[in-house]
Amino acid sequence: MSDRFILISGCSGGGKSTLLEALHRRGHAVVDEPGRRIVRDALASGEDVLPWSNPEAFLRRAITVSLSDRTAAAALPGRVFFDRGLIDAASGLQAVTGEPVLTTLAAAHPSHRRVVFVPPWPEIWVNDPERRHGFDAAVAEHDRLARDYASLGYEIIDLPKAPIDARAEWVLSNL
Repeated sequence: MSDRFILISGCSGGGKSTLLEALHRRGHAVVDEPGRRIVRDALASGEDVLPWSNPEAFLRRAITVSLSDRTAAAALPGRVFFDRGLIDAASGLQAVTGEPVLTTLAAAHPSHRRVVFVPPWPEIWVNDPERRHGFDAAVAEHDRLARDYASLGYEIIDLPKAPIDARAEWVLSNL
């Protein structure tokens, strides 16, 4: 399973979701970002699991959703590309609470050794109802995730700033 599950992480607002759409158009299985799904559901239901009001509950839910996503993805053929996921959520929870969950969860649920990292890209950054934090917070998150992925032994491959089709081809040729 670990070689088939490819993580796309890095800076929020850097084009991860757009990259996944391009990979999906090329016939690859993709898993949408847990955080955006959680925020959409919470906004619709009124449940307090939003990252800006209850980050611990949000991150615990993101871990649960990510584990469920991994279970479902095991039945998919070929490579599966994840827009964020378990390690991102565990890294966030550990940063917020100090709870040492990152190493344990990462060891129990490995992914491809190379993780695609989307760089901060202020020219395409936008806020929306599901992304309310600022660009500086996104860069700080990027830096924390880069440290955490490296500490777990993942090889970070930095995605170039390029048109989306070139980015998708770059990803496929660098795995």
